[in-house]
Amino acid sequence: MPESMTPELYRYNFSAMNPLSALLASQPLILLDGALATELERRGADLRDPLWSAKILLEQPELIQQVHLDYFRAGADCAITASYQASVPGFTRRGLSGAEALVLIGKSVALARAARDQYWDETASRGTRPRLFIAGSVGPYGATLHDGSEYRGDYPLSEEELIAFHRPRLAALVAAGADLMACETIPSLHEARALVRLLVEFPDAAAWVSFSARDGLHTSHGEPLRACAEFLDACPQVAAVGINCTPPKFIPSLINAVREGTRKPILVYPNSGELWDAASQRWYGETACDDFAEQARDWYAAGARLIGGCCRTTPEHIRGLREVVTLSETKGL
Repeated sequence: MPESMTPELYRYNFSAMNPLSALLASQPLILLDGALATELERRGADLRDPLWSAKILLEQPELIQQVHLDYFRAGADCAITASYQASVPGFTRRGLSGAEALVLIGKSVALARAARDQYWDETASRGTRPRLFIAGSVGPYGATLHDGSEYRGDYPLSEEELIAFHRPRLAALVAAGADLMACETIPSLHEARALVRLLVEFPDAAAWVSFSARDGLHTSHGEPLRACAEFLDACPQVAAVGINCTPPKFIPSLINAVREGTRKPILVYPNSGELWDAASQRWYGETACDDFAEQARDWYAAGARLIGGCCRTTPEHIRGLREVVTLSETKGL
């Protein structure tokens, strides 16, 4: 633990406000949603822009709400907001004021909540579901560079600079009522440390921390994932630890690495297995998610308790997961 993180910062018990605790006490698995940005693109949105999916907050917010709704209809217990690439610097470069940028970031939560409300209105007479929750997406600093840095983590910012970058967005997500933060596609332990330090400024907030990985053992930047999990295990505001936007073939060994380092719930939401070329702005390679639900059985057996999809997965993938869970709810996956 770095000197700036004194034990006093971690003396609080955050379990009372952790939305994952009650859910995992009542069900063996939490289903996350699937991709947002690539699903928007699949539905005709043009994401060829440094703002990526955050651009749609400006142009087609109703489409974002529809995608959230379709994931709830498919069986997801959680919606992750369209704030991954939303930042005050990114929006101000587009000509918005800082205040307008914060309103848009808060709007990402409002759209997810509206989709949840609409889903409940549709399903009020069709049985019960566990509490559905909203995770405010906190993407890495590298995402705003629009050059693939979130898969390298090679940006030379100090922890203090990273904290200053992330603070306005995290504050806006908390103020808008996100149930917890999804610190996702984090490429390095360095940035994870900064986010944990920032969380202490919001003592009623919980977060999951999910890393991108270069192989079956290491973060995108190269740290052993087990060491990252060991660090996060001592942080009470971190509700779960895991991996996202990583090819499915690496997920089983990455789950094992996380499990060796933490007692916290493990989450995984891999991408389709295709690779992103930041220079040409395109996906290439073969998909490995056609049997997503069957692979999820192995991830659950390895220890994952929150499972969903990332880039290039769809509501159909989540529906497949929900069908497996429904069929196996009395005996586990």
